[in-house]
Amino acid sequence: MNVNRRITLRAHPKGHPKPDDFALIEAPVPEPGPGQMRVRNLYFSMEPAIRGWLDGKDNYFQAIPLGGVIRGPSLGVVEQSNLAGFTPGDYVWGLTHWEEYSILSAETILLERLTVSPDIPLSHYVGALGPSGLTAYVGLHDIGRIKAGDTVVISAAAGAVGSVAGQIARLRGARVVGLAGSAEKAAILTDRLGFHAAINYRAVDDLRAAIADTCPTGVDVYFDNVGGRTLDALLPNMRDFGRIICCGMISDYNNQASPTPVHNLWQVVAKQLTMRGFLLFSHTDSLPQARHDLHQWAADEKLVALENVTRGIAHAPDSFCRLMAGETVGKTVLALDWPD
Repeated sequence: MNVNRRITLRAHPKGHPKPDDFALIEAPVPEPGPGQMRVRNLYFSMEPAIRGWLDGKDNYFQAIPLGGVIRGPSLGVVEQSNLAGFTPGDYVWGLTHWEEYSILSAETILLERLTVSPDIPLSHYVGALGPSGLTAYVGLHDIGRIKAGDTVVISAAAGAVGSVAGQIARLRGARVVGLAGSAEKAAILTDRLGFHAAINYRAVDDLRAAIADTCPTGVDVYFDNVGGRTLDALLPNMRDFGRIICCGMISDYNNQASPTPVHNLWQVVAKQLTMRGFLLFSHTDSLPQARHDLHQWAADEKLVALENVTRGIAHAPDSFCRLMAGETVGKTVLALDWPD
C-alpha cells in the first residue's frame, strides 16, 4: 500500500468528453493529520454535474484545473481515523476525488457515515438508496409537491435519478410517463419499473404532440433532468398551476457556451406554473424521511435499483464518457478493483 492511483484532467473537453481528456497518475498514499481520516474508496458515483467542472469556468463549485484530480462523490471505507465519530471499518460517503485513497475531514462536503444492510448490494447506496434516490425523493416532495392522481412526466427517465423518481411517483399514486432515448430504454420503464407509459423521443417527429397524445388532460408535475428542447416541449403541455422540478439540464452540459434556447417560457406566466431548481445539500431536513422511505420500499421489493457498474479505476474516464453520451441505463457506478 504505497501507491495512490488518481484520475486527473488532461484537457478541457470539446463537446462530449473523451477518455483522452483524462490521465491516470500515481501518487503516494496520503497520511491523515489531526481531525482527518483516510478512506479507501470503493465506488465512484458518475455524475453529469462533473461535466460542468471540466471547462475551466467556476459554477456552484470551482472548476477543476488542468492537472487537477477529478472531483466526484464516492463511497468508501475508513482505514485510519483521527476524526471524532468515525472509526476504521465505517462506510462513508462524501464529495472526494477519483482516487484510490482520500483524506476526509469534518469539512468534507456531503460527508456521511452510512448504515448499510448486509442484504443490499453496497453499490445501491451510491444510486437508488443514495444521492440519486434522495434527489428524486426531495425533488418530487419538496419541489413538486406530488400527490395521488397527478400526471407526472420525467425526462431522462431511464437514468439514475429519473428511474427512481418515476417509481416514487407511481408509489405515491401518480400516473407516470417517462421520456427516454431508445426503444430499449422505454421498454425498461414500462416493463421493469412500472411506468404507465413511455415515449422514445428519438422515434417521434413532434415531441410536444407526442406528450399531448400521451397526457391528454395535461401534465401536473414535470421532473426535468434535460432542459433545452424537451423542456420547451413540456411547457405548453403543463396544466394550470403545474410544477416543474428543475433537477438538471444535461442536454447542454456538453455545450454550456451555447445553451439551447427555450421559446415557450411565456407558458410559465400564462399557466401560472411553479418552476424551481434545487440542490440536494440544501434540503438536509428532508433526508431522514427520504432515507427511511427508500429503504422501506427496497426492503418490500417495491423499488428497483437500476444500475450499470464498471470495474477498475483505469476505466473511470470511459464510464463517465459513456454516461455523458447517453449510452448508459440507470445509475452509472465505477467499482474500484480491490481484491475481495
